[in-house]
Amino acid sequence: MNQGKKILFTATAFILCFYFLFEGLVKSKVFLAPIALAVVLALLLLPVARKMELWGIKRLWSSLLNVFLLFIVSMGFLALIGLQVQTFVSDWDKAKQKIMPKLEKLQDYVYKDTPLKKEDVQKELKSSQGNMGKQAMSFFSGLYSFVGDYLLTLIYVFFLLNYRQKFRRFILRLFPKDKRPEVGEVMSKSAKLTQGYLYGKFILMIFLAILYAIGMGVTGVSNFIIISLLAALLSIIPYIGNIIGFGIALGLGYVAEGDTTALIGIVATFFIVQFVETYFFEPYVVGDNVNLDPFMTILVVVLGNMVWGVMGMVLSIPVLAIINVVFMHVKPLKPYSYLLSNTNGKDNG
Repeated sequence: MNQGKKILFTATAFILCFYFLFEGLVKSKVFLAPIALAVVLALLLLPVARKMELWGIKRLWSSLLNVFLLFIVSMGFLALIGLQVQTFVSDWDKAKQKIMPKLEKLQDYVYKDTPLKKEDVQKELKSSQGNMGKQAMSFFSGLYSFVGDYLLTLIYVFFLLNYRQKFRRFILRLFPKDKRPEVGEVMSKSAKLTQGYLYGKFILMIFLAILYAIGMGVTGVSNFIIISLLAALLSIIPYIGNIIGFGIALGLGYVAEGDTTALIGIVATFFIVQFVETYFFEPYVVGDNVNLDPFMTILVVVLGNMVWGVMGMVLSIPVLAIINVVFMHVKPLKPYSYLLSNTNGKDNG
């Protein structure tokens, strides 16, 4: 009976701690999300910063140059997306002529074969039109928040790169002297693992964007550049990102074109590119850097979405990989590392 009470108490305490931990993460998203993203970006830029310092550039200036480089790359990407969106908007009248007959057929089907009534739909549309002011305010509020988080992230990246040795020494001083070499090894291994994963993903996104653009461009899909960029960018979200990218491609490509050839081109392109990604790019470009169990990967991506939305999904894999490295080097936590790792059922002790 005492053993049963102990197990029940431990399980209850674990569930409560788990709940309040993630409840706290949700509440502190505004503060913690930019810092977490800055840590990942700083790890990505760390080899570049070290290279600059080997060339004789002082750490302060190398950190500033890396942040400026990150700013230029992100602005260039946003500008490219903006140009493609402008092109899409300019061609909207032509696309609208092709889309409207399909929407009318869909409406007829919905009104005839579903419980929805035309009057209810029109009432909802009028209600949403009445709230356009609130929607506009919400949009500008979200835009203001995005710009603020973006600038904060750049500032955090600068300080993380410039004061990285101080942060490293601080972490080492939290442990006894005899444990510090092992702690330093864990930090180095975590940094290398995260860098390898992010560099591999970055190269993979470039390859995917090129292949998507070639496939959909050859088959005559309009707006194939923006579709390719978005689909490649979404691939950083494991499993779910490719599905979302395919849905966006159908929405921006086939629906706008209204042509069966465009549909065949999109489906064929994504099928071929996904095959190449799974059997060539993932093993040879990204590699098995994170060594995480696929089931646990899906769970943590879903959990990341629940906690921090899209940013949570993007950060979930690098964060879980770092946690797994820590588990591997702490003896009481090694069973959890076995659970998280892609061991294929093999027990390595």
